[in-house]
This record gives sequence, structure tokens and C-alpha cells, in this order.
Amino acid sequence: MRVVVASKNPVKARAVEQAFRRMFSEADFEIGTADVASSVSDQPDTSAETHVGAYNRAKTAKIAVPDADYWVGIEGGIEDSPDGMEAFAWIVALSPCGMGRGKTASFFLPDAVAKLVRGGLELGAADDVVFGRENSKQKDGAIGLLTGNVVDRCGLYEHGVIMALIPFKNDALYEGEAGAEA
Repeated sequence: MRVVVASKNPVKARAVEQAFRRMFSEADFEIGTADVASSVSDQPDTSAETHVGAYNRAKTAKIAVPDADYWVGIEGGIEDSPDGMEAFAWIVALSPCGMGRGKTASFFLPDAVAKLVRGGLELGAADDVVFGRENSKQKDGAIGLLTGNVVDRCGLYEHGVIMALIPFKNDALYEGEAGAEA
């Protein structure tokens, strides 16, 4: 089975591979990556925009590498509300015969990070400033930094990818529902 991750980010590729191995343990996998754009803001600031970014990544990867079995787009985003700034990611998995969507758990960012994001920094860059790190978005991410790696970015994404794979694991139950691309 050939799976294309719509990103060169090693955290995203590892999360997709781990999720596929857990959901389809009997299958053999080849995981590839495609450097594709999300065609949304560098820092999506609503759930809807983040979902569109994940879909765009998966769809563009499918066009770029058409001979795969699955294409997976992961897009991290934030959404600000009176309660604070929430962080999460949307995942879209495409196959030749359908689509699955999943979302990670969400968590609230500390004010120091949220203020920098509101000021125009991407979440990863804001994390680097607040935590004195470099390139945290390709490592443990905000969730890893905030939980002391009890949950890291890969683990957060892995569960979201698993959610996106539910229709493929249960194709008879989702026939007609997950089969059409949005």
C-alpha cells in the first residue's frame, strides 16, 4: 500500500505511518511525502480554514503523485475566542474511492504564545520565542512543550489521522458517506 503524506515535515510523516500501521496492521506500507501547498494562510485562524488547508494538501498531493493508494493532508490551526486561543489540526485522507476526515484534540495556548500569534507569528515561531527553542514545529510542537512530552506533536497528529481513517477501516458502514470528496 502506497501512502503519500502531503508534507515533508518528518513529524507528520511519522504520525501518518504510525496511524496506518495501527489501523491496518496486516498491510505492508510504503510512506512517501510530497511538498505541496495548503493554499490557506501560513497560520490558519479558524477551524474551517484549517480544514480547507488539510483538504487542499491531500488533493494537491493526489494530483502530484497519482499512483498512490492514499493521500493524507494535515493542517495545524488555531481559533481565538473569548475563552482563549485553541490549537488543533485537521486531517483529510483521500483514496481513489473516498475521503475520511479527522480532527485532533484541541488545547488552549498560554497567553504569551497567543499574543505572539495574534501579532502575526505562526504558532511554531511563537513557541520558539516563548520556549527558547528552534524549529519546534518539526519536533515536539506546542503540545509537547506544554505537556513535557506526555503528548507530543506526533502523538497528537497520530490520533487525528486514525480518526480520518475510520471510514476506510469501516467501508461498509460508510459506503456513500465517505465516498464523495467535498
